[in-house]
Amino acid sequence: MRTIKVGSTKSNLNEKLTSAEIGKLWAIYMGNSMCSCILKYFLKHTEDLEIKELLKDALKLTEDFQNKIKVIFSGEGFSIPIAFTEKDVNLEAPRLFEDEFYMYYLKYTIKAGFSIYNVGIPLMYRDDIRDFFDYCMRSTLNLEKKVKDFFISKNLIIKPPVIPGSHTPTIADKDYLKGFLGEVRPLNALEITHLYDNLENNITSKALIIGFRQVAKSEKTREVLLKGEMLTNKAIERYTEKLNHDKLPAPTLIDHLVTTSTFSPFSDKLMLFHKVDMFSMKVRAFGNSAAVSGRHDLLLLYGKSLTNISRFVQDATNIMIENGWLEIPPQSINRENSASK
Repeated sequence: MRTIKVGSTKSNLNEKLTSAEIGKLWAIYMGNSMCSCILKYFLKHTEDLEIKELLKDALKLTEDFQNKIKVIFSGEGFSIPIAFTEKDVNLEAPRLFEDEFYMYYLKYTIKAGFSIYNVGIPLMYRDDIRDFFDYCMRSTLNLEKKVKDFFISKNLIIKPPVIPGSHTPTIADKDYLKGFLGEVRPLNALEITHLYDNLENNITSKALIIGFRQVAKSEKTREVLLKGEMLTNKAIERYTEKLNHDKLPAPTLIDHLVTTSTFSPFSDKLMLFHKVDMFSMKVRAFGNSAAVSGRHDLLLLYGKSLTNISRFVQDATNIMIENGWLEIPPQSINRENSASK
């Protein structure tokens, strides 16, 4: 295995980190710090040995990524993010999720990692940062393969729908964009792909938010999580309806994998950060979905989802600000303030 060197290399010793490099490294650190807390708790409540080994692999990666970023930031004289500590997780709390849920959670967080790397990799220029991102992507791809193999071997997942292939190229007619009135064309392969992907994300998100709301300590946190649960459930219903209309199957709910425990293993700070981060990833997914969806009804569907999600993120973020929990990425210089001093 190739050794990943972190910190400035001889070829770019005097090259400062760009805003893109700083921002993406910061985001990876925060996300993996949060995941470390969650995975440690999951490992305390795992009976399935195969699942336990995959959780250990995932935890090792989250800690490895954090350690490498610490070296990079320290070498630049940057502060290490506060992120999350042992104060944000109670490893002795009773089980909140069944073993099977952990695999859906891993599948989701792997997707979240890919979404960061896909945007970040083309914007990384310093040699050591490029090496680090290549390492993150390859390591995460390896874990993703193991997780997918698990789902396939256990027959636990409904795969994206199968549709007949076209034997001849098809050109759109004047009704191609219709989605409300008249004869509406069937969903195309890309539209099905993104409906399925959004459903898969929302199904895991809903189960997680049910668990979080069940154990949250603050009334305000419980209220905003309830809003998030209702939004997520409505989105699941709408996306499922679109697939079912074309007689296509949709992924099934996993709410039953949440236990009845009301004793919180996580701080409200961690749970709100997680849901804001999760819902922010949905926003990126909506953009990708709308970009390949031609039907007007789908564009409206994603537009409504985006509006609802933005409101939830704002409400949750306000609670974090009120409690002094919101840690922000490094910022550019305020030139106006500097000039007035």
